[in-house]
Amino acid sequence: MILTAKHHDGFCLWPSAVTTHSVKSSPWRNGQGDVVREFVDAARAEGIQPGVYLSPWDRHEPSYGNSPRYNDFYCAQLTELLTRYGPLVEIWFDGANGEGPNGRRQQYDWDRYHRLVRRHQPQALIFSDAGPDLRWVGNEDGAAGDPNWCPVDPAVVPVPGASGDAVTAELQHGDPRGSVWRPGEADVSIRPGWFWHPAEDGKIKTPDQLLDLYRSSVGRNAGLLLNVPPNRAGLLAEGDVASLSAFGALRHRWFGENLAAGATLNATPTRVSLQLRTLETFDVIVIRESIAHGQRVEGFTVEGDEGSRWRPIAAGTTIGAKRIIKIAPYTTDGVRIGLESALGVPRISEVALYRSPG
Repeated sequence: MILTAKHHDGFCLWPSAVTTHSVKSSPWRNGQGDVVREFVDAARAEGIQPGVYLSPWDRHEPSYGNSPRYNDFYCAQLTELLTRYGPLVEIWFDGANGEGPNGRRQQYDWDRYHRLVRRHQPQALIFSDAGPDLRWVGNEDGAAGDPNWCPVDPAVVPVPGASGDAVTAELQHGDPRGSVWRPGEADVSIRPGWFWHPAEDGKIKTPDQLLDLYRSSVGRNAGLLLNVPPNRAGLLAEGDVASLSAFGALRHRWFGENLAAGATLNATPTRVSLQLRTLETFDVIVIRESIAHGQRVEGFTVEGDEGSRWRPIAAGTTIGAKRIIKIAPYTTDGVRIGLESALGVPRISEVALYRSPG
């Protein structure tokens, strides 16, 4: 779980020593509160790894736009977050950059920010358009590209906030011959925007819509970052929670029983064949690569055994950590995956078959 510790408005959810624009100036907890502390403690109590987002853009801080002064200010805030709250799994940056009070645009010192993270949280993953560990997929729709490679060419997206057709293509699709490993993370909100508004209580994404987002992100070799905004009481709204809970149940019904479990497996460098224990009807295929050895498959087909012939039932490009393919319901006792094109010998770690509810 990633908490927005400070957004563009500049208000800090922890008692920062370098600004009064924080919870210490509010009546909440009599000025002694710390939302970040309560968040990380609550997350760890549930076995969830916490992360934080610290907006580089700060519309309140007077030094914003005076690049050296603001970089010192921002690094002081970043250091507070990196050193007070124990291990963090992800540090989330974006390239938002407006004009400061002096009319000048801030020049962010990204190298300095990254060095601070590496020094104080060496195991944390750094996210932004330009990584360096995780990359934005170029939209806020929760959809990764197809194909979607984990490697990228860092020269195409050198800093957060870079723009242009080549940048968008690199963020969406990666580069199979890229020199750095930078998997995509697809961000989207459960509501029309990133913040809670009572007028949008009827516009919460449904469980089916959330499952579609899961398929277009996780099912295309990316992570899904789903924003759920707190309401004015500091809680997640009942409608959001209900939709999330139903989505979890729906996802379990989709992927709860692998119909390929116990199948007899035969594999070559160009094909993976499964002989099922009995005839099965399925409409969802999941394929995974052994991602610790890299991402190699750039084209595949799926065929079903019809006795006298193999019938093509699906095809795709990249696989990566997970590929989810939805097809019309199909019945067979034999399935084979043809690895049509690959960068090196493919390593397939899993082939699973499911029947979606209904």
